[in-house]
Amino acid sequence: MEKSPIAALIELGRKAREAETAKELQFLLVNDSHSLAPYRQAALWLRAGGVACLSGVVQGERNVPYTIWLNAVARHLTETGHRGPVEIASLPEALASDWGQWLPGEALWLPLETVGGVLFARDLPWRDADVALLGEWASIWSHSWLAHTGHNRPGLFRRHRPRAGARARGWKRPALLWPLALVLLALVPVRLTVLAPGELVPAAPAVIRAPLDGVIDAFHVQPNEQVRQGQPLFGFDEALIQSRLDVARQALATAETEYRQTAQQALSDPRSKAQLAVLTGKIEEKRADVAYGAEQLARARVLAPRDGIALFDDPSEWIGRPVAIGERVMRIAAPRDVEVEAWVPLADAIPLDDGSTLALHLNATPLEPVRATLRYFAHDAVERPDGSFAYRVRARLAEPTAHRVGLKGTARFSGRWVPLAYWALRRPLASLRAATGW
Repeated sequence: MEKSPIAALIELGRKAREAETAKELQFLLVNDSHSLAPYRQAALWLRAGGVACLSGVVQGERNVPYTIWLNAVARHLTETGHRGPVEIASLPEALASDWGQWLPGEALWLPLETVGGVLFARDLPWRDADVALLGEWASIWSHSWLAHTGHNRPGLFRRHRPRAGARARGWKRPALLWPLALVLLALVPVRLTVLAPGELVPAAPAVIRAPLDGVIDAFHVQPNEQVRQGQPLFGFDEALIQSRLDVARQALATAETEYRQTAQQALSDPRSKAQLAVLTGKIEEKRADVAYGAEQLARARVLAPRDGIALFDDPSEWIGRPVAIGERVMRIAAPRDVEVEAWVPLADAIPLDDGSTLALHLNATPLEPVRATLRYFAHDAVERPDGSFAYRVRARLAEPTAHRVGLKGTARFSGRWVPLAYWALRRPLASLRAATGW
């Protein structure tokens, strides 16, 4: 399950408290902060020593021009008291002119109390939620840094340095404050979310089914091809149908000839007149056989009922394969008639109302989720191809998307607000109840 922002922040705070060295704390800030918000580059600047750590494999001592320029930028932002997204145009010309050479166009500067500051840079604009989350993380990191370096102020997190030859006693915490902090943390409201496999599907496609029992002989379109109404889609092997139609026509001609002969004999033979009614019925029967054969021959050529995109598997998998009448062969979907379909496992079936929001993170573009609103949640679970049972969910797109039908990904459903303790213990408690019957 994907970690919530609060859970990721708590995890980073724990790592910061347990860091053994200053280098570990520096690496944690410029690299592991990516779990809160994506960025391309990060740099830690200290008031005492300038640029101290860079993200990734960038080494300051091997990139002296970059380090000098970055020191100047950090010093300017600190002196001006800046906090938040950086407007490059507001920087001095000497710094702004070289920005495109060193960093992406969107930057975020966060002061670290009396320590210094941290700079994050990426290509996408910074959202308010990212700024708030990283700002909270910067404050937590500053406290951990001050505690580690011995400049911490009295408070909840006080580190006592061991005397020479004495065993380290670790973190001193008031006995009553920790339980209170845990209780408050457990009551923090978070969104109840679940993840489920999803994909983009046509909302109201025209289903093309086999009109007769037979063998598909040829396809006239390719998968995902744009088709027009009345355009041939595929055809059945017509040899057997044509031979049956020829036999029916010959039988009809024979019956009509027999009727004419009997009608001539009926002029002089009363017994032949009695057979005319039987022969008339026989002719009608043969005419029905001919009409049925002609209809079957016409239905062997399947045409598109409307304009759209042909959705089906590889044509080579269908050609030569016998199909039964009513079997689905393909679908015709309008280009913009798209919605989200997801399968929610039984264990993740949280209460969801019509209009609830969900985000489909496609495998092709995981950083650009497709937003949708719930319109249908199945009452009964159905068996999936992998043998598991799940509920079918359909959701309308909040806005049109350029992604094609058939792309798959992970759908994230957002339910009601619940305490953090419930969010964390919901699945373990459900598993325990299923195992013990409690």
